[in-house]
Amino acid sequence: MKKKMKKLAALFGTALMLGACGSMTETAKNDSANSDVVKIGGNWSLSGQYSAYGTPHDNGVKVAVKNLNDNGGVLGKKVEYVSADNKSDNAESTSQATRLVEQEGVNVLVGSDTTGNCEAQIPVAQQFKVPMVAPAATGNGLTLDDSGNLYDYVFRTCFEDAYQSKELGKYAAQKGWKKVAVLKDNSSDYGQNVANDFKASFEEHGGQVVGEESYTSGDTDFKALLTNLKQNSPDVVFIAGYYQEGGLIIKQLREMGVNAAVLGPDGFGNQKLIDLAGPENAHDVFFVTHFSHNEDSPENVKEFIKKYEDAYGTSPDHFAALAYDATNLIAQAMEKAGSTDSEAVQKALAETKDFQGVTGKFSFDKDHNPVKEVFVQELQGGQVVDTEVVK
Repeated sequence: MKKKMKKLAALFGTALMLGACGSMTETAKNDSANSDVVKIGGNWSLSGQYSAYGTPHDNGVKVAVKNLNDNGGVLGKKVEYVSADNKSDNAESTSQATRLVEQEGVNVLVGSDTTGNCEAQIPVAQQFKVPMVAPAATGNGLTLDDSGNLYDYVFRTCFEDAYQSKELGKYAAQKGWKKVAVLKDNSSDYGQNVANDFKASFEEHGGQVVGEESYTSGDTDFKALLTNLKQNSPDVVFIAGYYQEGGLIIKQLREMGVNAAVLGPDGFGNQKLIDLAGPENAHDVFFVTHFSHNEDSPENVKEFIKKYEDAYGTSPDHFAALAYDATNLIAQAMEKAGSTDSEAVQKALAETKDFQGVTGKFSFDKDHNPVKEVFVQELQGGQVVDTEVVK
């Protein structure tokens, strides 16, 4: 209910903002389709609290666009990328998406990074009939309205929270962990949804939840909560939240002498998790990732990593990889459609089958969600030592 009310409120507010704009005119759509360039708009948290997510997304698109242009562009046209900063704010996300469509005349939107910012952008995509591809917005039901109807112009290249959480519950059981203590971010839909779906899946596969505690985003002292959980001697502690609190929880957990395994969702996927925990504390830590690379990686993955490292001097994370895939997915859809017309591209995106990206091969289901494998990475001493696919 909390999520539904938030979503309704966000969409109502956006509708008021867009009310005077009207829909994109046929003349504007034709001008966009007949242009000698393909324009992709990126809507990201380049500043504010989610900038650690938005910046690698933006960089991933830039690498993809350069690669496309180096290989002849799309439909023989140069790809032009217009990037916008939504400042980690939902209202600003709406504003920037509107600007990208109305003033910049983009053919498609990529982004945003968080579920909330993406939800704020959806009315823009729907009203102007401009496809949007969300790389990392994992919130349940993102592509559906509150009545369960599909948003025709909304797609994503990541799996949703319910999907990853159920796979994590299965994975925990496969690892032989019998007892789990759950610590969840109770201030976010993400933390609550991930925790609930994980618990149900873990218990379904024979596990036992021996304790549960809640915290709020921004908290820094978790010792009292961890003391309560420690008394139940869990085999694994599942942290349903983001890296900002996750890193501090791991640090305090280890300093209390608790050596149980730590399991987390994709919100852990940032180097700052290790920085906050301290490499010496980041052992027996497992978390979901959308992107895996090692010496046995496919050539397309190795090529992406090299191009990204050449451009930015650091290895790409899964946010960069998901955005890279989203951009290439759009280019493929345009080639298949033989046009940059937004409605033709929407149709081609919906028909995507066996797209081979750097985050794996996937097809879209009926709700525009990708059907793909879930990777779990293992940290020892602050280093990734193994990546497993959930069987």
